[in-house]
Parts: sequence; C-alpha cells; structure tokens
Amino acid sequence: MKIDHSVPLEYSTEENKNRIFGFWVFLGAEIVMFSTLFAVYFTLWNRTGDGPTAKDIFVIGPVLIETFLLLTSSFTIGLAINSMRQGLMKATMGFFAVTLLLGLGFLGVEIYEFVTYVGEGATLQTNAFLSSLFTLLGLHGAHVTLGLVWGGGLMLQMKREGFTPDTANKSFIFSLYWHFLDVVWIFIFSFVYLKGLM
Repeated sequence: MKIDHSVPLEYSTEENKNRIFGFWVFLGAEIVMFSTLFAVYFTLWNRTGDGPTAKDIFVIGPVLIETFLLLTSSFTIGLAINSMRQGLMKATMGFFAVTLLLGLGFLGVEIYEFVTYVGEGATLQTNAFLSSLFTLLGLHGAHVTLGLVWGGGLMLQMKREGFTPDTANKSFIFSLYWHFLDVVWIFIFSFVYLKGLM
C-alpha cells in the first residue's frame, strides 16, 4: 500500500480518499432522508386534533441542555482529530471519550424528554403532529446511539493498533458523521423547537 506522507494520515492512501468520498455520498443520502422527514413534519405540525400542540409540550430547558451538549461534542471531536493529526494518542483518546460522554448526556436528556411527553399523554399515536415529531427526533436519536457504539469501537481499535492510515481514516469519517448529526440538530432546534414555542 502506497502511503503519501505529504497529506494528513486519513488521506494518505488512495483507498482512504475513496472512503472519504464515499462517505460524503452517504451523507448526501442522509440529507435527503432527513429533508424528507422535515418536510413531513412541516406538513403535519399543526394537525394536532384533540391532542397537545407543540406549545403545550415543548419546554426550552431540556432542549437548551441537549443543544449545549451536542454542539460542545462537535467541538471536542474536532479537537480529537486535530490531536490525531499531531500524533497525540492520549489527547485523541481523551477528546474522543469526552465527545462520547457528551453524546451520552444528550441521549439521556432526550430519553427523559420522551418519557415526559408520553407521561403527559403525547404518544406516537396521539395525532399526526406527534407521529412526525417522534419519527424525526427518534431517527436523530438512533443516529446518535449508533455514533456512540461506533465511536466506542473506534477507541478500542485505536488503543489496540495506534494511529494507522486505517484508524485515522475511520476516525476522520466518524468526525464527519458526528458533525452531520450536530447540523441536523441545529435544524431541529431552530425549526422544530423554537418554531413550536412561538
């Protein structure tokens, strides 16, 4: 395998470059999927029937905590990649761990939020608005859960193998995935929660 030492390790082989390109294509498909769910939500958000509306169930406190946790995790995964490029294993692992802990915190608050909604009688079957809301938020939460498992597996691989073109490439691709989740959350925060609270 020919390694190009003039570029960052994650781009150092032709296969790595192709993987990164392939992942951008995958993210394009993810954008289409989330765009579709946003379109469904915007179509159905005022179809509440006799059930609660967005204003009835949304509480800004937990949403702000979720936003803070996820956006901070985007910063720390960036620091992890920067540390990886400098060959700092301990710092890379530390920033990866912080990123995953912040993601876990986000997930905990989101689960608390879902339990609260259900406790107030707002379930997936209550009305079209809630069906589209739970589908959108649930899919995003499922992506975060997948990211936690993926990131944990990557940490184990890096600990075992160190920085190689393979582990560096996978870590960089993971960071793209994590940043993508943050961008989706910014749209959810702005156009679902803030719009619903107005």
